[in-house]
Amino acid sequence: MPKDIIQSSDSPSETSDPASTTPVLRKPEATDGSAIWALVRDCKPLDENSMYCNLIQADHFRDTCVVAERDGDILGWVSGHMIPNEDAFFVWQVAVSPRARGLGLGRKMLTHLINRDECADAEALKTTITEDNDASWGLFRSFAKSIGGELTDAPHFEEEAHFDGHHDTEHMVTITLPAEEDTEDQPLAKAA
Repeated sequence: MPKDIIQSSDSPSETSDPASTTPVLRKPEATDGSAIWALVRDCKPLDENSMYCNLIQADHFRDTCVVAERDGDILGWVSGHMIPNEDAFFVWQVAVSPRARGLGLGRKMLTHLINRDECADAEALKTTITEDNDASWGLFRSFAKSIGGELTDAPHFEEEAHFDGHHDTEHMVTITLPAEEDTEDQPLAKAA
């Protein structure tokens, strides 16, 4: 299923405690499935999965997915997995709540994931993006620049051949990831 994102430069809501404005990034739990599903539904025009799909992702793929939580609320979500028989991490979907926009949360969640031990063998991050999805292109270009990775793309899932004319062509975006020794000096938090 194609991945989409919603991003905005809106400011986060003000709170009296600055620490409460920074969401905690963590592995999802099966009990987060319904909250993840609700977040994705609230982030139009993201492709909605079934609640069961998000439950399975949060349970079976928790090591390669991340939620951003603040004060008990799920405000961000990235689903992904290691591609079988490849040294590549695939990002399926990125969602950021309107209440957490403007924090750079999408890029923070991606950086968090590539620093997990479960993604240590990944030499590239891959995702698919339609040509007109400016928010996704902006996020992944910004991410590539921030890690010093090269971004390339090519048509992959084609409108007629794969989607029977019902969805625009998805371009496979590939971002080279720095070798582990290249990231040792960068202040990137390890995943919980």
